[in-house]
Amino acid sequence: MGFFKAYDMRGTFGIDFTLETVYRVGRALPRVVPGKRWLVGRDFRLTSDAVKRALVAGLVEAGAEVSDLGHCTTPMVYFFTAADGFDGSVMVTASHNPPADNGLKVSMKTALPVGYANGLGEVERLVRADTAAYDPAAPEPPAALVPDALARYVAWQKGHAPDFGDLRVAVDCSNGAAALLAAELFPGAALLNATPDGRFPNHSPNPLKAEARAQIAAFVRENRLDCGVIFDGDADRAMFVDENGEFVQPDYLVPFVAQATLRTAPPENPVRIIHDVRTSRAAIEAIREMGCEPVMVPVGHAFAKPILRKVHALCGGELAGHYYFREFAGCDSGVLAATRILGEAARAKAKGQSFSAMVAPVARRYANSGELNYKVADKDAAIARILAVAEKELPPETGRETMDGIRVEYAEGWFNVRKSNTEPYLRLIVECDTTARLQDWVARFQAVL
Repeated sequence: MGFFKAYDMRGTFGIDFTLETVYRVGRALPRVVPGKRWLVGRDFRLTSDAVKRALVAGLVEAGAEVSDLGHCTTPMVYFFTAADGFDGSVMVTASHNPPADNGLKVSMKTALPVGYANGLGEVERLVRADTAAYDPAAPEPPAALVPDALARYVAWQKGHAPDFGDLRVAVDCSNGAAALLAAELFPGAALLNATPDGRFPNHSPNPLKAEARAQIAAFVRENRLDCGVIFDGDADRAMFVDENGEFVQPDYLVPFVAQATLRTAPPENPVRIIHDVRTSRAAIEAIREMGCEPVMVPVGHAFAKPILRKVHALCGGELAGHYYFREFAGCDSGVLAATRILGEAARAKAKGQSFSAMVAPVARRYANSGELNYKVADKDAAIARILAVAEKELPPETGRETMDGIRVEYAEGWFNVRKSNTEPYLRLIVECDTTARLQDWVARFQAVL
């Protein structure tokens, strides 16, 4: 896949893109996103300083006035874009990708995302037509530092975090940007991999990978902690392991994020909570049981954030561990999600409940495959084969949703099959009322993949 993706720009440095590509992106952005005031930030990847420098050179050459957050988390860029009224912003990050990768996440005024459909496609066209050469030896263009940014951000997060002081917690920063905040926002927690290092020497910065969670899972078990939190490389996602070190699928926690956020919100009717097309039926049912209205959205922040604003949702989340908050400019914040979930865990502990017992009513309601990924030569043909199997061999459909791939509902369960917007995969998730049925359905689908 190329550098320009559905949600952002991302790829392997020196292969999918170069500093010249980034410089030309900088030259193009002010022509696509209106306004002169731009904000930039960067993660700790080894190429991020050089990428930021090339980006700023392009932005300034295009007439932008640039402010710099320095090293930061991606949600910090969202926060200051909205709070300080910037016209546009760019975070230099490849999020959870391997160390050799890097990329750019673009937002417009009020921190609305700029994806391929609403701007990045035009940026790509301009970049391909641009012949300007980048000189890495040229003097660094001016960019004013945002004063007291980290202190302001930490203060805001503290002011919106519940009390979870009685919990015994480990926080794994994955050697990423969360290390900037963890000591202040998780006082008393055991901190793992809390030194920023763009090589990610201890494990992958992608907590969805089991090997990335192995360290914190073992640490929680060995130290008999209540739970563990693990952040991805740019700290826009948070994931959990319970007291046994077992991974808690992120969509199961959407109702708990919602419950915690409801405690801070004035009453309204209806209270809407967004969730993506891969979300467990158990989580959707739990949202309804709370008296809230679930709203299904396509996968990805470029789709979730505008819909959250459009339907005036309170908050929401995704299977991938992104959680969105109206109070956070409608954006995702891994730290805010983590503190809210820990607050609910502290309440449960006060009642004698473990973390696993707290989530059990959602996590154990159905049998769920988790997201299964397949590299196939022809994704459309593979989807057609899956649908043919479903029509021929599964029970009668009760519903179908086509906003992102296809989600097909049955009385006994559901499945979603979709093309990844960021990686060369076909993604499948299946959920059923029994483990035996789940195994049967997955086997039928895998037989044609």
